Amino acid sequence: MSFFKDNIEAMDAYVPGDQPADMGGVVKLNQNENPYPPSPKALAAMRKFDGASLRLYPDPMVGCFRKAAAELMGVAEDWILPGDGSDDLIIMIARAVAGPGRAVAYPYPTFPFYFTQGQVENAPCIKVPANEDFSLPLEALAATGAAVTFVANPNSPTGATATPDQLAWLARQLSGLLVLDEAYVDFADQNAAKLAIDRPNVVVLRTLSKAYSLAGLRLGFGLANPALMAGLLKTKAIYNVGPLPAAVGAAALADRKYHDRCVKLIRQQRSRLEKELAARGLKVYPSGGNYLMVVVPSGDGRGVFEALKARGVLVRYFNEDRLRDKLRISVGTERENDALLAAIDEAKVVGRRS
Repeated sequence: MSFFKDNIEAMDAYVPGDQPADMGGVVKLNQNENPYPPSPKALAAMRKFDGASLRLYPDPMVGCFRKAAAELMGVAEDWILPGDGSDDLIIMIARAVAGPGRAVAYPYPTFPFYFTQGQVENAPCIKVPANEDFSLPLEALAATGAAVTFVANPNSPTGATATPDQLAWLARQLSGLLVLDEAYVDFADQNAAKLAIDRPNVVVLRTLSKAYSLAGLRLGFGLANPALMAGLLKTKAIYNVGPLPAAVGAAALADRKYHDRCVKLIRQQRSRLEKELAARGLKVYPSGGNYLMVVVPSGDGRGVFEALKARGVLVRYFNEDRLRDKLRISVGTERENDALLAAIDEAKVVGRRS
């Protein structure tokens, strides 16, 4: 006997990357975390936080953080909806828009949480294969007729990035909602935030997990017109962001100088890592994120994943169509990237037989 709805019973849960309990000696390049610490101003806000206030319910709209996000995006506060990570916004959107007869569409491969939430809402899920080079299949996505279309831009795990003009074209074709998940956009050359202002059917998602080094804090926000936000508010948990994350997140958003310095370092290391991997005979896909997708020459992605893990280096392997011969490697510090390259050399990844 099951207590769960049929669609919940039938589905698989989302499985995150390895999170070792003991990080001693491990080079962790598997979850696209920022290798640098959070802003000193964000840490100062955490130290100054008044713990006595935790006995009170927080501001349901997280005013201090909402104000900081609105200033960052150049909009009024009612264009911003804070969330417990951008995952929280994905859940709100799926609750509000998807369901039986109201399909969820997304390119493949991509962040699988879109599919997960479509299943939770018992919605038809339309998986649209990416182009051969993993670029966004614009025309195929436009033809789905889905109630909501999720596009991660830059996309994970591929690193592919669509231009604002391409995304604007897609938004014009869709009768449903277009959700642009810009979790990694700080590391790209362009963003499409203006589309959420220009188009009534576009929501842009941002997170503080990547460029702001606050993955453990769980904080993000959505940007969309107030009329659209009013509908999403109906599916929001009453108090979805606490006062401590709000205070720390607001300070992080305001510290642009530190943010820009970290992003510059990561982009420099991404470029260096791309060259070093290519020099070893590995095919590396262009990436707009803080990670690279690499083809394993032998085709044995799992084998190389395990070989690197045995040497204390964690990368991400996906046991899925089109990805079994590939690894996604997060960009680390110079020292971490050196350790990765040494492990690749020691494991004899190029010329390795499956």
